Amino acid sequence: MSQNKPPLLANATRDLAHFAAAIEFSDLPIEVIERIKLCVLDHVGCALYGVSLPWTQKVLALAMAEQAQPVAAIFGTGKKSSIGLAALVNGTAGHAFELDDIHKESIVHMGSLAPPVALGFAQAHGALSGREVITAMVAGYEVGARVGNAATMGLFFRGFHPQGSSGVFASAATAARILNLPALQFQHALGCAGSQAGGLMAAQEGAMVKRFHSGRAAQSGVYSALLAQQDFTGITDVLEAAYGGYLSVYSDTPNASRLTAGLGTQWETLNVGYKPHASVTSIHTALDGLRQIMLEHGLTANDIVKVQVGLSPMTHVHCAWEYKAQGVTAAQMNLFYGLAVVALDGVAFTEQYHESRLSDPAILDFIKRIEASVDAQIESMGPPFRHAARVCLQTKQGHSFESLILDRRGSPENPLKPEEIEYKFRHVVGACLSKARIDQIIKVVSQLDKLTQLNELFALLGEPVHVK
Repeated sequence: MSQNKPPLLANATRDLAHFAAAIEFSDLPIEVIERIKLCVLDHVGCALYGVSLPWTQKVLALAMAEQAQPVAAIFGTGKKSSIGLAALVNGTAGHAFELDDIHKESIVHMGSLAPPVALGFAQAHGALSGREVITAMVAGYEVGARVGNAATMGLFFRGFHPQGSSGVFASAATAARILNLPALQFQHALGCAGSQAGGLMAAQEGAMVKRFHSGRAAQSGVYSALLAQQDFTGITDVLEAAYGGYLSVYSDTPNASRLTAGLGTQWETLNVGYKPHASVTSIHTALDGLRQIMLEHGLTANDIVKVQVGLSPMTHVHCAWEYKAQGVTAAQMNLFYGLAVVALDGVAFTEQYHESRLSDPAILDFIKRIEASVDAQIESMGPPFRHAARVCLQTKQGHSFESLILDRRGSPENPLKPEEIEYKFRHVVGACLSKARIDQIIKVVSQLDKLTQLNELFALLGEPVHVK
């Protein structure tokens, strides 16, 4: 059947594979190198915090029961496993608490895919340098982002979680590049990865499995590249095939031109942003809008009688569903819960999403004051402004205030500074690492492009965290 229809974009998988297989460290602009180092630091913080959480611990137990050859560290545990199983746990840990980086257009959190794969291979192979790790990660970020871009919002609206679907290409490309696979084997690695893409968005309403989507995608990428290295063949036109190809199956509205647009000149790695809140990215502008109004006018939660939030259609579908205390995942994905904790606590970070808070009567009471709808102006601005939010607030004193934020804090359009990302790292791991270890991790990661071997980094990451 595939022969009866033309490809969505001829040779797209081949061209992506040729590009990523040929990337050298010397090809990378300095700003791309610096961005990747920030991505490593951000991932490490997310994973070291996330490894002790109940859902990650269950995945860890599964991995350790396999008794695989211990060659790669499972961060923060003092344990090792195979490259694939370490990627499974570290990828899950990185995505375990809605803190990991995100590429806005593709909706993929590359930081929980590329770093655990690259670092796992580097430790197992022993002689790899920081530059080789950075180069492999850039290959993963560039390929994964472009696949997600091409899938468009059509993938999300069909109910697929981009992290588990488009994300598998990021991890496969990272693994293929760090193995130095030639272009044809690289193409087969992508072709194997596409058949392992998955992840359903219904998981956002309470299931632990949402976190597992990331770890499974990381692991599948490892296996795809290792199989391709053994001349195991994949679908050579996996991305562009008109029948049964990734884009034709997963998206109602694919834009295949985004697969190769600006390849080698426009670096999608630079479009990665970071999260200041421990929640789904889509609600960050609404949280900041509410916080901004409250700070500017000296308001408390008791002063507020109604909050009306205007959203993009995507964010409304994604996050503005009735809140029920179904678990931490549901709370982190829910607009109403996030707004309530910001109103009450002033922040939406790790403590606000503790199990003990999920049924807090004060939170549930404030949620009753919140209304959400699609904002016509935001909708007319299209997908680039899908994170925008208009917050309108009414007080007991009869005052009305409004805030419209088009670009979320931490996005490429409104970026966090490197020192703010370091601050986030310190804040995330402050309860589970000593100050000396925190300082040393920051120092080593900042020098990643200059390190000829990574033993010190692996020792710092592998040592068990302190769970309080």
